Amino acid sequence: MTTYLDRIVERHRELAVGDTRSVEDLVAQVASAPATRGFRRALAGAAGLAVIAEIKRRSPSKGDLNASLDPRALARTYERGGASCLSVLTDDEFFGGSPADLRAARQGCSLPVLRKDFTVSPLDVADARLMGADCVLLIAAVLDAAELADLHGVATEIGLDVLVEIHDEHELEGALAAGATLIGVNQRDLTTFEVDHERAVRMAGVIPDDVVKVAESGVRGSDDARALRDAGYHAILVGETLVTSDDPAAAIAELRR
Repeated sequence: MTTYLDRIVERHRELAVGDTRSVEDLVAQVASAPATRGFRRALAGAAGLAVIAEIKRRSPSKGDLNASLDPRALARTYERGGASCLSVLTDDEFFGGSPADLRAARQGCSLPVLRKDFTVSPLDVADARLMGADCVLLIAAVLDAAELADLHGVATEIGLDVLVEIHDEHELEGALAAGATLIGVNQRDLTTFEVDHERAVRMAGVIPDDVVKVAESGVRGSDDARALRDAGYHAILVGETLVTSDDPAAAIAELRR
């Protein structure tokens, strides 16, 4: 059975094959890009549980969440609520996002920003840096070991932090082999889209202590946040709960209590 993830990744790989730009040219442009804000550092240095607040217009499974959101205004609101970092969806076809959303969000606040997208090529990594991201997402489930190591290396070379997303012990091994120091455990199964809180608790116990640990997806309120904090996570990445909230700043404050 073809899943949402299969379709999304297939489309991104098609686009990557058709992209004839030079990686070397894009990397050369990075030399004149502004300094990054330190995404991993912001999470590691947070007092208590850090919140990565996501700007997400819609999802393939649920449709529109907040299609008309103002990324600049929402970024300010997230910062006011106590978020440590932002995550911005830049995929247009499936999530309604764009590089313009990321640029507007970053201009609206002082927080470091993750480019949340399906990164499959060095061009994607360079684009993330040039559009203003401070961190790039690499999903272990959609990359082989060589790709993961290569893209991680390109990202660190051009000054980006890297959030490597995993689901299990096998993917953790690959992330660590690639040099990951910032690892996210997605509580949502990318095939069934079911949330498994026990997976996050289990994985927190096997990720090395010198790695910054992020729990992703399925965080609905302060009880979930507390359980993840107690399991050993430094941060949680929260999207749907915040973009659909009537008071996102208050929602973030509640998650951090």
